[in-house]
Amino acid sequence: MSHSGSLLILPSGIHGWRPAALTDIVSDDLAPILAEKAQFAFLLIGTGRAMALLPQLVVQHLKAGGVAVEAMDTGAAVRTYNILLAEDRPPAAALIAV
Repeated sequence: MSHSGSLLILPSGIHGWRPAALTDIVSDDLAPILAEKAQFAFLLIGTGRAMALLPQLVVQHLKAGGVAVEAMDTGAAVRTYNILLAEDRPPAAALIAV
């Protein structure tokens, strides 16, 4: 499978994700994550090529929805996702394309 752009990896599958940068994320982009929150332990957010702080809107929206989140550059997020999956610790990931 090949995809250009950002990805949302949830228990329901792998989906294209609209934001091209952290600053592009709006509450509608978080709705699919919140809809499946009971099916994963926490969310990894890949911030692109470099680590960046999450916008307050994202932090507040996810926290209010009961989602634990960890941000890191997208490469590290992919590696961490694979490790957690191998350890049977169900993650979800929102990955900004690099």
